[in-house]
Amino acid sequence: MSRPMPDTPAPALSLPLSGGGTWTLNDPKPEHFTMVVFYRGYHCPVCKSYLQALKAVLPKYRDAGFDVIAVSMDDAERAAKTVSEWDLDGLPVGYGLTRAQAEAWGLYLTQAIRDTESAVFSEPGLFWVRADGRLYMAAVANMPWARPDLEFLASKIPFVLQNGYPARGTVS
Repeated sequence: MSRPMPDTPAPALSLPLSGGGTWTLNDPKPEHFTMVVFYRGYHCPVCKSYLQALKAVLPKYRDAGFDVIAVSMDDAERAAKTVSEWDLDGLPVGYGLTRAQAEAWGLYLTQAIRDTESAVFSEPGLFWVRADGRLYMAAVANMPWARPDLEFLASKIPFVLQNGYPARGTVS
């Protein structure tokens, strides 16, 4: 598995949005960052809690100049259920992530162990991409409960912006 390197161009990403339209990374350009939150899919109760927490802190990220999207390998029907049943109105939800796209982002892939799961789905990942398209931060997990704390991350935005804190992990 390869992984994208910080401070280099982020992998391309363009997906349909639940509710209509298409989302493309850095189109339009955010003021500071785009935060891409990859989640496992509709079958995941941990994802439900995490995305509901994301919706709750979404104003903090938007006020700080972030565009935010949640993305999964789910199909349109499952993505629509995610938005409606998890009460995610206002949070852009992209669907149809391909295996090749997931691999380009360095996400772990899992084969279903239950009938309610998609046959293959990506495990969680959270990325900040600079407005110029360079990857700034990457957090990738192979388990549903190993995810960054969204409130804690939001609390670090002023430090990052005020101090021009550089991307880390750029050596290897």
